[in-house]
Amino acid sequence: MIYKFRAILDAEEDVFRDIAIQEDDTLEDLHNAIVNAFGFDGLEVASFYTCDDTWNQEEEIPMFDTGDIPGEQKTMSDYTLNQLLGKDQTKIIYVYDFINMWTFLVELAAVEEAEVGETYPNLLFSHGELPAIAPEKEFEAEGEDFYSEFEDDLDEDDLDAFGGDDSFEDYGFEENWN
Repeated sequence: MIYKFRAILDAEEDVFRDIAIQEDDTLEDLHNAIVNAFGFDGLEVASFYTCDDTWNQEEEIPMFDTGDIPGEQKTMSDYTLNQLLGKDQTKIIYVYDFINMWTFLVELAAVEEAEVGETYPNLLFSHGELPAIAPEKEFEAEGEDFYSEFEDDLDEDDLDAFGGDDSFEDYGFEENWN
């Protein structure tokens, strides 16, 4: 079967790509298809995130194993599309380049039979131009402002790792150690 996805740039302007890919391809294959569809160079790190029906981010699925124990963390290449996505779960978030935070809402739009003679993955439709720079994101803490929890207890000594006297002697290196 073929999965048809719409990858939408999380921005005010409508910028999206429709991609057809085999259901037993991996998330890494989908990552490569998205990179190619939007014209990125593919040199940046990316991750997928599972999410709920209202796009609330859940579990990260990275490109590389970044866990403390090698092989313990599953990566994009460990998941086939049909393991994570289907009739009951159609949405996933994709973030490319963690410096610029290109964020895409990726939704499974259809599951169809493969077309004879067609090569997959396949870019089906392209709408809108990718902006020169990634749209800015506003990251907000849930509920109260993140720092409000700490404001009453902070003083200058809390913000100075060296206790305020700029003495490096207790740390086993000199001030100009490099």
